[in-house]
Amino acid sequence: MAAIGKKPEKRERMNEVILVADDEKEIADLVALYLENEGYQVVKSYDGIQAMEIVESRQFDLALLDIMMPGASGLDICRKIRENHNYPIIMLTAKGEEVDKITGLTMGADDYITKPFLPLELVARVKAQLRRYKRYNTGMQQEDLLEVSGLTVNVKTHECFLNERPLSLTPTEFSILRILCQRKGQVVSAEELFHLIWEDEYYTKNNTITVHIRHLREKMGDSFEHPKYIKTVWGCGYKIESE
Repeated sequence: MAAIGKKPEKRERMNEVILVADDEKEIADLVALYLENEGYQVVKSYDGIQAMEIVESRQFDLALLDIMMPGASGLDICRKIRENHNYPIIMLTAKGEEVDKITGLTMGADDYITKPFLPLELVARVKAQLRRYKRYNTGMQQEDLLEVSGLTVNVKTHECFLNERPLSLTPTEFSILRILCQRKGQVVSAEELFHLIWEDEYYTKNNTITVHIRHLREKMGDSFEHPKYIKTVWGCGYKIESE
């Protein structure tokens, strides 16, 4: 269950539409309340099958998906969304569901938050994901084209190519690759990657970045033992060599 906090003041309405799918009605309603008071439009679903139908019928800017739901799980819905959309997905998980967290990230989720959670923490995560997603889709970046060792990252169009082969990346995977290319030759720690991507203070030592790195390597056909592109500097972080 989410931690109950002070009721927030309602803010000017925004255009972003968020899907909240959780079979625990109390949690879904509370999350929706906080998001609506931040000005977001919220579509709620208390059933996995219904949520699956909703994502096929309309466009969203972000989805909050509970992993354990009747009919269809949050993982099923995540997989369905990633067939046609790249908007951010945040998974809501219970304590002890470490395998499901990793599976969700592997399927294309961008972040996860563990119950019980503070609603304001969840709102901060939502805002960080939407800020990043909006920047990529409007092309507001200092450098439009990053190239290193056959890898091309087009920040403006949000496209990535490896030896002219397109890579299908989630927003978080793209963020990691962009940062490492911008810092080519430099080691970037998992904590710094987290802060640069999510832009909030809620960093805890978990394997979120590690899972995204692993998935990136799989998509790039890179070796874990002897990676050519994303290299692990043990105890320090990750880097892409300058050339």
